[in-house]
Amino acid sequence: QVQPVESGGGLVQPGGSLRLSCAASGSIFSIYDMGWYRQARGKQRSLVARISNGGSANYAESVKGRFTISRDNAKNTVYLQMDSLKPEDTAVYYCNAVPPNDSWDWGQGTQVTVSS
Repeated sequence: QVQPVESGGGLVQPGGSLRLSCAASGSIFSIYDMGWYRQARGKQRSLVARISNGGSANYAESVKGRFTISRDNAKNTVYLQMDSLKPEDTAVYYCNAVPPNDSWDWGQGTQVTVSS
């Protein structure tokens, strides 16, 4: 069973930066479009950034210009560089295929908290 493993979250002040990483065993990511999702307390999980298997990226309007998604297929890893963070970016961040792969388990996610 595939389960992505997210890391890199933490507590950061508004305007700060974090870089998230997502990895999984086996050479599976490279064939999929991959995405970063987030779920704030009391809200549904939503897609914030996606990257095609060819490297084309798209972003939710709320993060456009501040977040950058990238991938390293050789390392089977997907990244999310988050700059100019805002309190409303506070959430648990997850990665998965786009659309989510029914045969994968969701990982535990990584908590991002933006607060002064």
